[in-house]
Amino acid sequence: MGALTGIRVLDLSRILAGPWASQILGDLGAEVVKVERPGAGDDTRHWGPPWLADADGHDTDTAAYFLCANRNKRSVTIDLTRPEGQALVRDLARRSDVLIENYKLGGLARYGLDYAALKPENPGLVYCSITGFGQDGPYAARAGYDFLIQGLGGLMSITGQPDGAPGGGPMKAGVALTDILTGLYAANAIQAALHHRARSGAGQYIDMALLDVQVACLANQAMNYLVGGVPPARLGNAHPNIVPYQDFPTADGYMILAVGNDSQFARLCTEAGAPELAADLRYATNRARVEHRATLIPALNRLTVQRTTAAWIAALEAVGVPCGPINDLAGVFADPQVAARGLQRTQLRPDGCAVPQVASPMRLSRSPVALDRAPPALGEGNGEVLSTWLGLDEAEIARLAREGVI
Repeated sequence: MGALTGIRVLDLSRILAGPWASQILGDLGAEVVKVERPGAGDDTRHWGPPWLADADGHDTDTAAYFLCANRNKRSVTIDLTRPEGQALVRDLARRSDVLIENYKLGGLARYGLDYAALKPENPGLVYCSITGFGQDGPYAARAGYDFLIQGLGGLMSITGQPDGAPGGGPMKAGVALTDILTGLYAANAIQAALHHRARSGAGQYIDMALLDVQVACLANQAMNYLVGGVPPARLGNAHPNIVPYQDFPTADGYMILAVGNDSQFARLCTEAGAPELAADLRYATNRARVEHRATLIPALNRLTVQRTTAAWIAALEAVGVPCGPINDLAGVFADPQVAARGLQRTQLRPDGCAVPQVASPMRLSRSPVALDRAPPALGEGNGEVLSTWLGLDEAEIARLAREGVI
C-alpha cells in the first residue's frame, strides 16, 4: 500500500513540470491516468534520439525524454476537440481526486474542462493548473518555457563563468530545472490540498507558475540581493558566501572542494603541505577567505595540481575535508554509492520493452515507493481505464476508437 493508494489523478499535462508532479504522486501509490492526443501523444514522446528499444532491439517511437517523467501511469488517448471526447474527460474528472493540467491561460475553458466547470460536478476535486506566469498579472497569457523562465527569473544571471573569463556569459542549468522544481512544488501543494480536503471535505484550485517557483528557488542568492542590495554576479563554480567551495584542477582533471568551516580549511592546508595558509589572517576565517578569494584560489590551484583526483579524494576524505570527483553520467551510474542505493532500475512494459529508470529518491519506511508500471505506450490503457473508471463495454470502446474519439 502506497501512501497515496486510493487517490485517483487525471493528468492532462504534457512535457515535464506537470508529468513530473503526477509521476511523484504515482510513485507514492496514486492511480494516475494520463490523457494524450490520439496518434501523437505527449510532445516528449518525439523528443529523440535516443529512442527506447523494443524486445528485438529495434528503436520504437518513444523517446528517452518521455520515459523520465511518465512511469506509474496509464495512457488513454482522447480527442479534446471533439464534444464526445470532452464528455469522456468530464466523466473521468468526476471520478478523480486530482486533476493536473498545463494548458495556456483559459485553454481548457473552451472545452468545458476548467475548474469552474468541473467544480459543481466534483466539489472535492483538487485542480492544479501549471503555467509559465500564473493565472493573473501582465504576463499571464504568455507561453512559458523552462529556458525562458531561467533567464527571466534570474537563474541564468548567477549561472556561468564571469564576464571576461573564458566561456564567460549567462548559462542555463543542464536540465530543465525550473520545470522539475515546479513539479516538486505542485506535488507538495496537491498533497497539502488533499490533507485539507480530508478535514473539510472541500477541494480547491492550485495556481502554480514556473516564474514564481524560479524566483522562490533563488534561495540564498535572492536574500543576498534583498539584504545587500547588490545583484549577485556569476562566479562559475564558486560560491558567493563560502570559500573554498568550487572546482579545482588536479594532475589528471578536476575535483570539487566544499570546505564549509574553518577547521576543515585548516585540515585541507595541512594535508596540502601549506599550513601557513590557514594561519594567514587573510584566510583564517570564512569571512576573510571570501574577501580575499582572488589571492587564495590561485594559491590553492598551485597545490591541487600536484596530485591526481583520486589521490586527493582519498587523502582529504581521511581527514574529513568534503571533496569529490566531477562525474559524467557513466561515472554516476558506476559509482558504488549510486549502485548501493539502487538508483538505476529496469521496468518491463506489457509489450516486452525493457525500460531503464532512475529510482525515486523518496524512502518511506511504512509506505514505500513502488515502480509498478513502466512509462506506457500511447493509448495502452484505453480499454482498462474506460471500462474500470467509466463502465464502458468493449463494443462502446471499439466504437469510440473507430470514430477517432479515442
